[in-house]
Amino acid sequence: MNGETERVPIPQKLTLTIKEAAEYSNIGINKIDSMLRSPNCPFVLYVGSKKLVKRKEFEDFISKKLVI
Repeated sequence: MNGETERVPIPQKLTLTIKEAAEYSNIGINKIDSMLRSPNCPFVLYVGSKKLVKRKEFEDFISKKLVI
């Protein structure tokens, strides 16, 4: 091995960081962060204090919205 880890393509990941979700969706980091903080957010996953975005649930949520 050359010391580099192979990157998993975003469409194959189960969860995304806020930055990855922003790049993937073209929605700003601050907007995604505020969406994750909303009560009963269907696509937030807490790992300790870290917030991750459940990719599939995020895609479903976005596909049903006209305005965010």
